[in-house]
Amino acid sequence: MEIILRETVPELGRAGTLLHVKDGYARNYLIPRGLAYQATEANKRRAAAEAKRHADRLATEQSEAEEISAKLTDLSLTFTAKVGEGDKLFGSITASDIAGKLGEAGFRIDKRSIELHEPIKMIGIYKVPIRLHPDVRPEIRVWVVKE
Repeated sequence: MEIILRETVPELGRAGTLLHVKDGYARNYLIPRGLAYQATEANKRRAAAEAKRHADRLATEQSEAEEISAKLTDLSLTFTAKVGEGDKLFGSITASDIAGKLGEAGFRIDKRSIELHEPIKMIGIYKVPIRLHPDVRPEIRVWVVKE
């Protein structure tokens, strides 16, 4: 049976893909769960229209992300913290802290978008990437100084 995937199914295909699968798999699993629909001419036109809308939405999201990225590349955040021996911080600077400072600067960015692999625990200057869109990843400078 020919089907069109409505959602991305691991090891099967991406959303909008036209596939040929076994009839039982389509009727008993994919179609009842809303993962796919049968590939009729009307559904093929519908899938093409959905793909166009999806592409348009991604293009707008990317252009908005690029505008924000241009503003973020000039941004520099400064954190003051108490330090101990060897310039180690008492505590750490986390993605949540960075998101809070960005919020104070007027940017609404989720802490999960900040790609800080581990908390900052030393004094210094760090470049922290932010994932705004799959193709747009600006880096901001984070300064950690002694209190």
